[in-house]
Amino acid sequence: MKSNQAIKALEALAQESRLAVFRALVQAGPDGLTPSKLSADLDLPAPTLSFHLAQLRHASLVTVTRDGRSLAYAAAYPAMAELVAFLTENCCAGACAVKPKENAVEPTARRRRRA
Repeated sequence: MKSNQAIKALEALAQESRLAVFRALVQAGPDGLTPSKLSADLDLPAPTLSFHLAQLRHASLVTVTRDGRSLAYAAAYPAMAELVAFLTENCCAGACAVKPKENAVEPTARRRRRA
C-alpha cells in the first residue's frame, strides 16, 4: 500500500460515524449488511449513512453488491489487511510486523472471550 492510499483510508476512518459503520461491516462478515439494517443498528438517518458509505467506498474500504433492487455493503477485508500491514510494516524492528498476503484477513468464526 502506498502512503496516499493509507492516508485516504485513515481519513475515511477518522470520523466517529464512519468508523462505527466500518466496524459494523467488519463484524457482519463477507455477506455485509443492507443500508436499512445499518441505519437501524447505528441509528443513522439514511442520507447521513449514504454519505458515510460513499466516503468508505471512495477509500476502497467497503464494497457494494446489488441483488435486484437491494444493496449490500461489506468490508473490503484485503484493503483492511493492507492498511494494518502498512501501519505495522516497521514495527518493533521487524519483530512483530504483519505480513500481507493475498486475502490475509478473512472473517472467521467468533472466538470465545475469556472472562
